[in-house]
Amino acid sequence: MMAKLLILMGAFFIVAGLLWMVGDSLGLGNFLGHLPGDISFTRGNTSFHFPIVTCILISAVLTIVLNLFFRL
Repeated sequence: MMAKLLILMGAFFIVAGLLWMVGDSLGLGNFLGHLPGDISFTRGNTSFHFPIVTCILISAVLTIVLNLFFRL
């Protein structure tokens, strides 16, 4: 079971990396992490960015995908 999980996680990271590269080349890289509701402050040379809505969206998608995967 652990080997299956590690292989699945590795495949997920490979696919996510490839999609990230393709998204950047198509100009879609500015979408993720800049959704409405994400917190961002900039003062002088200091900036703080916390993508709370992006985290919630990714969590919901991964929950649905993993539930579908483990039910099979």
